[in-house]
Amino acid sequence: MEYVYPAIFHPNDDGSITITYPDLPGCISEGKSLANAMYMAQSALKQWIEYLADKKMVLPAASAVQDVSAKGNEFTSLIRAEVKDGRAVKRTISIPQWMDEKAVSSGLSLSRVMQDALAERFA
Repeated sequence: MEYVYPAIFHPNDDGSITITYPDLPGCISEGKSLANAMYMAQSALKQWIEYLADKKMVLPAASAVQDVSAKGNEFTSLIRAEVKDGRAVKRTISIPQWMDEKAVSSGLSLSRVMQDALAERFA
């Protein structure tokens, strides 16, 4: 699922940039440069959304970017984060019997093998 939230970028005297999310109190990050701050903003947003989902907390609605006001030398930018649903789902697959016997005798988890193969395919 994709999420987009406005973030406020606060330039600091040492050249670093602090990032806050008006809609997500406590979601704060910092970057050493603008490029790093953009990366850190996305990472912080993703982790915050995953945290709220894990704790079964309500994710606040995102404000419209024009409704978020920056002060002084601050600026506002929209940040996008993609959060993948990591919940397990059951699927039925068919494999030849000899493969199943080899997997069992080798102690392989077919679920893990399938997850690893799909992760490599989709990387």
